[in-house]
Amino acid sequence: MKALVYDGPGRKAWVDRPEPELAAPTDAIVRVDAVTICGTDLHILKGDVPTVDDGRILGHEAVGTVTEVGQAVTTVKPGDRVLVSCITACGRCEYCRKGVYGQCLGGGGWILGHRVDGVQAEFVRVPFADTSTYVLPKGIADEAALMLADIMPTSYEVGARNGQVGPGDCVAIVGAGPIGLAAITAVQLFGPSSVVVIDKELNRLAAAKTFGADVVLQPGEDPATAIAELTGGLGADVAIEAVGVPETFELCTRLVRPGGHVANVGVHGAPATLHLEELWIRDITITTGLVDTSSTPMLLRMLAAGRLDTSRFITHRFGLQEMEEAYDVFARPQDSDALKVALFRN
Repeated sequence: MKALVYDGPGRKAWVDRPEPELAAPTDAIVRVDAVTICGTDLHILKGDVPTVDDGRILGHEAVGTVTEVGQAVTTVKPGDRVLVSCITACGRCEYCRKGVYGQCLGGGGWILGHRVDGVQAEFVRVPFADTSTYVLPKGIADEAALMLADIMPTSYEVGARNGQVGPGDCVAIVGAGPIGLAAITAVQLFGPSSVVVIDKELNRLAAAKTFGADVVLQPGEDPATAIAELTGGLGADVAIEAVGVPETFELCTRLVRPGGHVANVGVHGAPATLHLEELWIRDITITTGLVDTSSTPMLLRMLAAGRLDTSRFITHRFGLQEMEEAYDVFARPQDSDALKVALFRN
């Protein structure tokens, strides 16, 4: 089969690899029908995730068809269309029993495209298939479901829920890439009074407006002043960091009001300064997190009921064999206007 393989920082290749085989009775083999690229994959390629070994097949977001299951698998069978979650859950450890699957102690967590071969390939082995795949309801398109593999549960859980967004809140979202746009979608489920989005790319700010941002701020505009004017001088109730660089995290801590929440969603590859000399007196809550995907069943129900629109995330579509071109487009959003790219077997 063909697969996108990481060969060290800055190096990747679409090459031939052996098709995966069942390695445990809880495994399933899934034919990849639709797959996407994540900003985390770009972080890996930059060398920000040193735990990824050379030779690893990347990718952790896919929709596919089950072709084979191990003897212990009971909830999916060959022929089922499934969402392959970005998080793998053993279902038995202390964390999984609490629904905190991202911290799985039994061999799961974020492993696909990280510690085991991922989904940017024609086939993938999915460990713990019963608790790490979701059978798709009829009528849901592959590309619509694809956004529920990572960015929608991530923005909902690590952004809106960790940030404790509530009705009437002013929410500042720093970064209007796919996660930032998903955060706009997620926070709207909680009834905020205003959503302010900050980014340096004008095309992404335009996208933020279409996703429902009330105010967008570009370079040259002072976000702290704008949010102070919007909130009577108080600041944002919640600031969501959706980029993953020190400057954006530190900006979030300046935008939030006393008693507010900073929810960090971005993947960081460098240290950020925590200004406790300023924050200690302001009752600020700062949260970090890896998505658990505990919200995936709920989001699937909303998608099936027509209550959640994920189609607008995808701006570019490719065949699976065009993986390297898709990476090039996704990595240059300032030139390509790409949000999410989707690649399809057919």
